[in-house]
Amino acid sequence: MKISKTQDFLGSISERFTDVWQLLSETTQFLSKTKEFAHYENQLREWRAQLQSKRLDSETHLRIRSELVNLRKHLRLMGYDLSLAKQILRFEGFRNDACIREGFRRLVVVFTDKDVYWLSGDDNHINLAEYLERRLESALSSGEIERIHDRHYLWYKRQGNNLILSGSDTESKEDFARLEAIGNANPLLLLSKLKGLK
Repeated sequence: MKISKTQDFLGSISERFTDVWQLLSETTQFLSKTKEFAHYENQLREWRAQLQSKRLDSETHLRIRSELVNLRKHLRLMGYDLSLAKQILRFEGFRNDACIREGFRRLVVVFTDKDVYWLSGDDNHINLAEYLERRLESALSSGEIERIHDRHYLWYKRQGNNLILSGSDTESKEDFARLEAIGNANPLLLLSKLKGLK
């Protein structure tokens, strides 16, 4: 979930001009998708209560904005990509080739011992998987990646802030259930790895 220095800088600049309520809402939404939420839940609730009770107090607004900006900077330093706050990962069963008419595209996702890799395209899922694995061959032979432990043959579609993932005819029900469990347990992991999907 690492982010670049440019993303960090741009995120910090935009936060300076974002309404404090929106900043609080986006931060809460982001943290609710992480294991860190329990650590910050009371603080987020306290900021909301202070903003409600002191609506017209600009000093309170400035102080809370500053504290939120510092929290967000801390989260970025921990490796979180806060631009994913508004994105939602949805799993929607299985689809076949007819879903192309609905705007879905083919996607192959590979989990290795080190990272998650993907390839999307118009070719069939088996060919896409072969292309992707050929790309990973040098990393496998050099020992950079020890092994591929999961392959997923999917359909995907971006719909507003939603990334919809569905199993293809090549994906087994067990594999899709495992991917769904991973995605539901840590949606930011998959959202960050699939960020480049258009």
